[in-house]
Amino acid sequence: MSIVIENAALKNNALSYIEDTIEKVPALVQLRTEAAETFASSDFPSIQHEEWKYTNIKKLVSNTYSFSNDVNVSAADIQDYLIEGTDVMVFVNGVYNASLSSFTSTDKVIVAPLSEAIEKHEDLVLAHLGKYADNSLPFVGVNTASVVEGGFVYAKRNALSETPLMFLNVVSGDNIVVQPRVLAVLEEGAQASIIERNAVIKGESVLVNSVAEVNVAERANLSHLKLQDEVENTSLVTLSEAQQADNSVYHNITITTGGHIVRNNLNIALGEHCEGLMTGLYLVKGKTLVDNHTMVDHKMPNSYSNELYKGILSEKSKGVFNGKIFVREDAQKTNAFQSNKNILLSQDAVVDTKPQLEIWADDVSCSHGCTVGALDEEPMFYLRARGIPEDKARGLLIYAFAGDVIEKISNDNVRALVEKIVATEMGYDLI
Repeated sequence: MSIVIENAALKNNALSYIEDTIEKVPALVQLRTEAAETFASSDFPSIQHEEWKYTNIKKLVSNTYSFSNDVNVSAADIQDYLIEGTDVMVFVNGVYNASLSSFTSTDKVIVAPLSEAIEKHEDLVLAHLGKYADNSLPFVGVNTASVVEGGFVYAKRNALSETPLMFLNVVSGDNIVVQPRVLAVLEEGAQASIIERNAVIKGESVLVNSVAEVNVAERANLSHLKLQDEVENTSLVTLSEAQQADNSVYHNITITTGGHIVRNNLNIALGEHCEGLMTGLYLVKGKTLVDNHTMVDHKMPNSYSNELYKGILSEKSKGVFNGKIFVREDAQKTNAFQSNKNILLSQDAVVDTKPQLEIWADDVSCSHGCTVGALDEEPMFYLRARGIPEDKARGLLIYAFAGDVIEKISNDNVRALVEKIVATEMGYDLI
């Protein structure tokens, strides 16, 4: 499998790493080999690709990254990233760290690092891992071809997991790639909540390429939060792929407040009588580029999807939103709604937004829309006229704009943290 591609350092290094580690987890050799072969024959996207026309990753994929870097990380190093009342599974540069982790696994809700899950539940893991995410996509393919570790949650029939579980990916080192993997499987009637977060505690030019695969069975309910408070030298490419059976609920919330290049891909496929909810807030400044690509696929009748993404951009930051809704011919009685709203706080901030609907059914209720504009001057004048300083007034209005995204976070401790992060990023003391 030794292949060298010119002007694609990331790909060359990835293929070398894959070849060196392909036998590390025997149960994954076939999956990884197939993904590696697909990855080797594909190219990373350029701005010539329609789905990547606003996000130039040429420099990113040309960089020489390391795929392995053993480091020591202490509890003090990650303290600021922990959330009170939340279980945590910690990975340091992709390696599971038991001493820093704290979570409960029961007979009803099995929580384990992927390597352990394969040893104890091989058939279950192999029935789902790599079965939903599209390995023909280069970033997904290289993640699957490289996977030896990750986070695993399996909630059995009617199980209720009351404590959110955070997968914390700690990164330390220069020019390093970390490839988190999450697999969440919920049986009929189960409920769970998971969080993905990165902690880049040291290093320059970091790439995090993560894939999460989710299977939500009939009447099950999963809340999935991606908290992306990245440092400015981090590039982040993510995929969340969710499969929903009839009468299930899946809610994905993505909060982005930093990073160099952030590309989020979210795909949801719904059964009958499902709820698929997609909520996002991107609050960025400097030269950060955040690109959210979402797709919801209504395959069966009588389902509901609702998507709300809001952007607050300042300085020379750039936002991209591309949301697609597919309503198949059999998906009558579908209700699907999509909204993208943006506030530009500087003349140099830019947003490219493209909501899309493709409908083949005739008995549906669907809508989409987008707005891009500056902060409304009328409520600003109202607040200033009542003696509120300009900075405070701007902060209140911006915070109110973000509020209907933040309030959708059901866990009190997690919501309070997001409120604090948003206020801090805007430079306003509102908490």
